[in-house]
Amino acid sequence: MPSFATEVKNELARLMYEDACCRTAELAALLRMGATITFGLHHTFGLNFTTENAAVARKTLQLLKSEGGGVRTEITVSRSRRLKKNNSYSVRVMPAPPVAKLLEHLGFLHDESLNMDSDMGILKKNCCRAAYLRGAFLGGGSVNRPEANYHLELVTGSYGLGNLLYTLMKRMDFPVGFTDRKDVYIVYLKECDAIIDFLAMLQADKAVEAFEIARNIKEVRSQVNRLVNCETANLQKSVDAAGRQLHDIDILKQREGGLAALPKRLRETAEARLAEPDASIVELGSILGVSKSGMNHRLRKLHALAVAEESRISGTSGKKEGDPTI
Repeated sequence: MPSFATEVKNELARLMYEDACCRTAELAALLRMGATITFGLHHTFGLNFTTENAAVARKTLQLLKSEGGGVRTEITVSRSRRLKKNNSYSVRVMPAPPVAKLLEHLGFLHDESLNMDSDMGILKKNCCRAAYLRGAFLGGGSVNRPEANYHLELVTGSYGLGNLLYTLMKRMDFPVGFTDRKDVYIVYLKECDAIIDFLAMLQADKAVEAFEIARNIKEVRSQVNRLVNCETANLQKSVDAAGRQLHDIDILKQREGGLAALPKRLRETAEARLAEPDASIVELGSILGVSKSGMNHRLRKLHALAVAEESRISGTSGKKEGDPTI
């Protein structure tokens, strides 16, 4: 089963855009994230782009053919012999004079000097910024399944590119973070709404729908858990209260005359509790035709009498023969 990130990339890789500026921005980010520049004879340039996603490799090839101005390309597949390792797809642009024009078009080359990290020159329009981030995600992004912890990240080996992506997303009001891990730099989002907004901007509609469904399910489960916990706590309180009330009644049975010596209302209450030890106060009140507040009042009176009786019994048992009676 493919990862969720692979599913998102497959969805995004099927998108193509009419505006040439967006295609340029997306290709620039893709190559920044996953390509290296090679050198050929006569000071010519070439490119090698590598990915483990076949759809991303095809998308890169399509963009190179539409934006490359006649550059020669080839694609190769390296089959991994290691268990559960993905194949590797390499898109190669052969070193040739037209590649320099492509690099200049993408902003990678200025006056025969390489521009390694800054692409702000092609990011003046909102549509181009979204396309650039789309390419960055295709080239080095990942996102957890929405059922798991919320996490989306863009990973690059270049600090300058990482900082560019961080700055770009910050300016677009995303609550983005930036950190490093070993030899790579990571731009990340951890809030559900931010990830949904980011994927929506990339036009990953199926992924957005999956996140919204998962979030709704999580919210329903959370509400159910809160209700269950609340109900459990209330039930435990009722059980504890009933236990205390039965203990009070047992104490009052030891009084002279037992429960029969109690006032009628209190005797009826005690007898009802003995007959229905698991009933709630509301249920006891319904049996006796008494309101909840009325039942609470009666049970408090029984408790006060039981405390007084316990004190009396304790005081009596603590006396020694010959002690004066107060």
